[in-house]
Amino acid sequence: MARNRSGGQGSFGFVGRVVNLPVVRRQARSWNAETRLLVAAAGVVLMLCFVSSTLLAQSGTADDVHVVPRAKPTDENKKPLLDPGLDTHTRPFRARVDLVLVPVTITDPMNRLVTGLEKDNFQLFENKERQQIRHFSSEDAPISLGVIFDVSGSMSNKIDRSKEAVVEFFKTANPQDEFFVVSFSDQPEVLSDFTSSVEDIQSRLVLANPKGRTALLDAIYLAVAKLRTARYDRKALLIISDGGDNHSRYTEGEINSLIKEADVQIYAIGLFDQVPRTDEERLGPALLAEVTDVTGGRTFTIDNPNELPDVATKIGIELRNQYVLGYRPTKPVHDGKWHKIKVKLVPPKGLPPLHVYAKTGYYAPSE
Repeated sequence: MARNRSGGQGSFGFVGRVVNLPVVRRQARSWNAETRLLVAAAGVVLMLCFVSSTLLAQSGTADDVHVVPRAKPTDENKKPLLDPGLDTHTRPFRARVDLVLVPVTITDPMNRLVTGLEKDNFQLFENKERQQIRHFSSEDAPISLGVIFDVSGSMSNKIDRSKEAVVEFFKTANPQDEFFVVSFSDQPEVLSDFTSSVEDIQSRLVLANPKGRTALLDAIYLAVAKLRTARYDRKALLIISDGGDNHSRYTEGEINSLIKEADVQIYAIGLFDQVPRTDEERLGPALLAEVTDVTGGRTFTIDNPNELPDVATKIGIELRNQYVLGYRPTKPVHDGKWHKIKVKLVPPKGLPPLHVYAKTGYYAPSE
């Protein structure tokens, strides 16, 4: 018999009629044993249903935990790159300790490239301990390139030849290469994103007009950060500038630490007057050399803007004629420390003294 509960005290409601509680009690005493057994059985069934539903609910809750998607971790590599002053504590680049690659350039006393050397002509040391060279190549592998292009006010009478130098540099690239341009004056910006088209670069350079001051260090930071999204393991930057720095948020120490942590070669063309007009120009060559030498690149200083395209072409060709040595450290560690690298040359007999350009070390991973 269907029933529902009523809010009144001392009564129990049935569908269709309401009776007093004493009458119900007298009727209850007249129930026979069979009725009591049926009621008891119904109670057991209800209890089992309650327990079963509770267990199912708990089981459903546990399943829900497994199907709820986890929150995606923040990707530091996707931070905006257009304002390098926002964060000076980005995660540093770390060399993969399983294989350390060392690009090497060899020149003769007349600064000409020396090619044709073999693996046996090289010795490689980490922290003064000789390493076994497991990888050796002199082939022109694809590379990710970036130009850091000075468009400050002092470049007014040099801007046309500088633009030409950028184009000539990228003309030495292979079809598989990718390249970009970061321009800078008061602050840096990505003038052209990664592309394989020299024509794209040329069209973007038309928009570059010299003005403002020189935030060179900030531009280096931005370009190195941009290389985090590069396609290839081989990476290189070319700086074209006519002076030191007078408007950056970053310090020389911060940038020097950054480039040590970055697995990138840096070259520079410094356009300096024979008689510097400012302290920034006077200190410019030393600043560029400090940035480039530690990475295995080098700085070319000139005082005639007409030499710019030829020097840029020379650097491009140099990048295509390097030796790449690879080794696995005999004592691999994850200490996050700077590990010194030294490349020594065992030249064939009869050659004049040769010069070796290679990066001076790398930071091991800390985890």
